[in-house]
Amino acid sequence: MKSANSAAEPLRGLSAFPLTPIADHRVDETAYARIVGRLAAARVDTITALGSTGSYAYLTRAERARVAALAVEHAGATPVVVGIGALRTEHVLEHAADAEAAGAAALLLAPMTYQALTADDVYGLFDDVTSAVSLPVILYDNPGTTHFAFTEELYAAIARLPRVTSIKIPALPADSAAAADRVQRLRQVLPAHVTIGVSGDASAATGLSASCDAWYSVIAGTLPEPALAITRAAQAGRADEAAALSARLAPLWELFAEHGSLRVTAAIAEHLDLARPYCLPLPIKGLGDADRRRVARVVEELGLGR
Repeated sequence: MKSANSAAEPLRGLSAFPLTPIADHRVDETAYARIVGRLAAARVDTITALGSTGSYAYLTRAERARVAALAVEHAGATPVVVGIGALRTEHVLEHAADAEAAGAAALLLAPMTYQALTADDVYGLFDDVTSAVSLPVILYDNPGTTHFAFTEELYAAIARLPRVTSIKIPALPADSAAAADRVQRLRQVLPAHVTIGVSGDASAATGLSASCDAWYSVIAGTLPEPALAITRAAQAGRADEAAALSARLAPLWELFAEHGSLRVTAAIAEHLDLARPYCLPLPIKGLGDADRRRVARVVEELGLGR
């Protein structure tokens, strides 16, 4: 078992969220190992296994434990964050134990829902989990999948719990001034040690240049190089360069907006022979043939994945 890295390492820079490819109704371990190995070779700052892009909600406990172990094994020295979200707190704690046993460096927790959750429910979830685990915990705010919207007050309350060390926020406004204002408002309510990570790939350059500490990235899980270029430019204070690099990927961001990032990313991975065709867990069938061809054209025209 690989020992976990230090608490601070997973919470800054570029975190790549790889697919968990499926073949014949099972996790395609060979493809997954290859994808993770590419990310480590590209020198992303962290790899986040079993995020939404990793289809964690569709996998059994045994599958998730295996994916966590594969991620750590093939990530080399790159710290691995592991998603532990589940409908029941008991199951969240089981996934947390499996992630820790695999050698994860940190845990990513989204409040999964079927019945609508209240703010008290969600605070209680994080209170129970942070009281039971020894690894850093990242609060995962993804209302598009969880159908739960965090308030700044709830962010602040959860951030004061032990071991909460980062917050993954949804996409920021496209306007740089509005994005900076949003980040600064969050800084005012969060403890100083809690980092802020932006998601929503199309707004990542804006978020990083607005002083977000991390980019929790879908596209980096399959195409790490352009995401790294954006991240490093923003970290170096070259906001115009980061924005230009992101603007070059506008055809991808348009596809994400139309079809959702998961389906588009799966089509990219399949086009690059990183995963077998129709690699998403059923009933998610992925893109139709015409849209797959469109994705392939975009990838080739942008010179991505070479």
